[in-house]
Amino acid sequence: MDLSSVGLIAVGLLAFSLLSGRLRGTVLTAPLVFVVFGYAIGVGGFGVAEIDPGHGVIQLIAEVTLILVLFSDAARMDWMRLRRDHNLPLRMLVIGLPLVIIFGALVAQGLFPEFSVWEAALLAAILAPTDAALGQSVVSDRAVPVRIRQTINVESGLNDGIALPAVLLFAALASTHDATNTSEWVRFGLLQLILGPLAGVVLGYIGARALDTAAERGWSSTSFQGIGILSLTILTFVVAELIGGNGFIAAFVGGLVFGSALKHPCLFLYEFMESEGELLILITFLLFGAVLLPEAIEHLNGATILYAVLSLTVIRMLPIALSLIGTGVRLPTLLFLGWFGPRGLASILFALLLLEKAEVVRGSELLSITVATVALSVLLHGVTAAPFAKIYGRITTRMREGEEDRSVHEMPLRHGPTSASPQSADDVRHD
Repeated sequence: MDLSSVGLIAVGLLAFSLLSGRLRGTVLTAPLVFVVFGYAIGVGGFGVAEIDPGHGVIQLIAEVTLILVLFSDAARMDWMRLRRDHNLPLRMLVIGLPLVIIFGALVAQGLFPEFSVWEAALLAAILAPTDAALGQSVVSDRAVPVRIRQTINVESGLNDGIALPAVLLFAALASTHDATNTSEWVRFGLLQLILGPLAGVVLGYIGARALDTAAERGWSSTSFQGIGILSLTILTFVVAELIGGNGFIAAFVGGLVFGSALKHPCLFLYEFMESEGELLILITFLLFGAVLLPEAIEHLNGATILYAVLSLTVIRMLPIALSLIGTGVRLPTLLFLGWFGPRGLASILFALLLLEKAEVVRGSELLSITVATVALSVLLHGVTAAPFAKIYGRITTRMREGEEDRSVHEMPLRHGPTSASPQSADDVRHD
């Protein structure tokens, strides 16, 4: 990536920042704008930016973004409130997410008979996590009942970390391995899945206790508390990798433990992910449009397009409907929650980081299908978020009061608070 390419990216970021207020609530979502901008300046468009897909900077951006997103999304969870108020996202995560992976694998086996069972499962797992940022209006439009906004936000904040072990497992099983080294491979996989969470638990708890102690005794300033958390996030990843565990799982588990053990409100963490963290996310979407999308378009075929469409509809909507049986939510809500499962950041990062490392035989095909699905999601969920949120809001106001209207506590996530008023420290403090 040369200096002129960096300059073009900076121009795009500056231009969007100047117009971001006018674009809020429109069909021109930030991911859609940056995917299109990336495609326009990349080899698929005018070719004015020279961005090497194998450049180490791209790999670094992808890794850092995924680590921060996994840790910060998990750390923002208030588990007492989650268990008490949020049965809908819990059902979607515990029942719906596994069903999405199973349905997705079965459909992939039917459409791509050349795929092994594990390759089909890997594709389904990569595309299972959702990204509420692609339909920002859905989680910010007050016409949508707060319980439903929080359901979509909580689900998207946790399903990437929950899906990650499945992605790692299927990637390992789909990789080429020497049969004589099966025991060594099994040992390696177990260490990844055991030592990673262990490092996350230990460092997450120690980090929370250290931050609380420093804050209570006035040893650290607010801004440096945030820097301490960012350092803890990276340290958790590095320690897990050094001892043979998986650093990404460690980051997610570390965030869960850190958020549960922390008593002191850490507003800087939320502010960082809404500024510097958002910058990394937008650059990821830009690189997606500039580097991944042109290659995927060249390999498009009918089966790929059909799978992308089914992934965003039947494969997602049917499991979500099944997971919510008995909750009392009505058909418009089932359709709304089923449709707004956009595929975005997590799927891009999983594909970038894991398919290249795992030596999957048909990794390039899996990457093309993933890119096609995410691109279709960026477009369709981006343009439908604002109008569908308003339509659903009008429908719910005409329905008699039901489960959708039940009051719940709001929890801040990466995609911003869903309330209209700024949150106070009490709003985000863990009980």
